[in-house]
Amino acid sequence: MKTSILSLSFNSLIANYQKVQSALVVQVRNLASNASTATPGAFILLQFQMAQVTQIGESISNLISQVNTMISNSIHNQKTQ
Repeated sequence: MKTSILSLSFNSLIANYQKVQSALVVQVRNLASNASTATPGAFILLQFQMAQVTQIGESISNLISQVNTMISNSIHNQKTQ
């Protein structure tokens, strides 16, 4: 059975996050410019997408924090030897 290895770089992660964020900004602007024709469903969908973008951002932030902690612990362990 052949296994595939998924490679993910930090740069591609941030680039894709920026694309998602930019697409959301476009949707917000479109909804705001046509507020009189906006439906409740479109507004709820936009809120859901905003929550998703927020969760992605928080996940990236947590990832950065974990990497920083790992680096800090590695440095600390080197100093104590």
